[in-house]
Amino acid sequence: MRVKPFKAFRFDSGVVGDVGSCIAPPYDVISPAQQQQLYEKSKHNIVRIIKGKTTASDNGDNNQYTRAAGYLSDWIERGALKQDLAEAIYAYVQDFEWAGATFQRLAFIALAELEEFGKVVKPHEQILNKPMVDRLNLKRATAAGFGLVFMLYEDEQKVADEIIKQATTAEPLIDLTDEQNVRHRLFAITAGQDTGQIVKMMSDKSCVIADGHHRYTTGLSYSRESSNPAARYQMLAFANVCQKGLIVLPTHRLVGNLEEFCFEKLIGDLKVNFELAELKFASAEAKTDSRQGMLAQMKARYTDGKNAFGIYGSNNAFYVAVLKDEREMDSVAPDMSSAWRALDVSVLHKLILEGLLGIDEEKLAQNEHVQYVKDTPGAIDDSIAQVDAGHKQAAFFMNPVKMQQLIMVTDAGERMPQKSTYFYPKVYTGLTIHKL
Repeated sequence: MRVKPFKAFRFDSGVVGDVGSCIAPPYDVISPAQQQQLYEKSKHNIVRIIKGKTTASDNGDNNQYTRAAGYLSDWIERGALKQDLAEAIYAYVQDFEWAGATFQRLAFIALAELEEFGKVVKPHEQILNKPMVDRLNLKRATAAGFGLVFMLYEDEQKVADEIIKQATTAEPLIDLTDEQNVRHRLFAITAGQDTGQIVKMMSDKSCVIADGHHRYTTGLSYSRESSNPAARYQMLAFANVCQKGLIVLPTHRLVGNLEEFCFEKLIGDLKVNFELAELKFASAEAKTDSRQGMLAQMKARYTDGKNAFGIYGSNNAFYVAVLKDEREMDSVAPDMSSAWRALDVSVLHKLILEGLLGIDEEKLAQNEHVQYVKDTPGAIDDSIAQVDAGHKQAAFFMNPVKMQQLIMVTDAGERMPQKSTYFYPKVYTGLTIHKL
């Protein structure tokens, strides 16, 4: 993949004060409550651009996209955003804890020449139309890139990783710790020898999109319609899969708004193709034990290579469903590879959501019946509460996709169902900005 250094626009602490208060998570994980918090955090927070508030009076001439363009121009004019004087590849280091262990994830940010999906750039998830239109409208209005596309490549020699580690001996350009206690640091790699080594190393690499499918697809669409040659390049973050800091978490599913839904009928229908373990409870304390028992059984089956899900439907029981015979997937997905058919999310979508609940790909695209819940702290308890309150009809809890599964599916030229993976932690927005 062809990459190159660039002169990023970055927030100037002399104007904005604490640069960390101007940075935000990716647009697609920002809730309305967090959006408000970010608005209040700083008048220069990037959320105003990547996920601006809408009003009832919005029209074609005044809307969240035109306001985003206004913020960008104003911040540059006032010096809140300044372009670096020297071209750089930026080292992005994230330090975090997960499940009691400490990790450090190394990545570098560079411009990359956009490639159509194929051997060089491999997507791993399906995308949805609504966020695609949203991101394209933002790019048309601003002619700039804000959010990072998170790319995975493989380099056993760890050329870039060693250069990144050396860069961390200097003073960071940005050093912030977010609400999840993840530390984000940014460093500039400007020495020609170092940037040259990274460019050379990447020249024969192919990449898998880990996060940011909509943003990358937006870049492709925009480059086709733009007469600006700079539109052929997009700002991406690259991480080597040959490091210990790559954590993949699951994305759970909440089902709702189904007419004539009966949870008891679903449980009965599941017994045809799945072994079901029922964990009943009669008190709040027992409920906690049953929940933990469900998660433990899911993990054990995952370790054994089985397709397993946790299920909850507010009937005083948790369930663990394990696919009896993997050949059941052959008839419902005959055109897909064996690697795709072996995915937990594929089994869930084809045999349960579509086969038993009637939520096919068309209905999934409408985004009315399935809510995707990233496995953040509290996500499982929040999902259970949603079902208990009657806001959702059932919850399906997932195990994470294994890295080897992701590689096998993308090597086959296929995409997983949408929201199959959750790479933790997220790469933040506003560290660097690419203005075309």
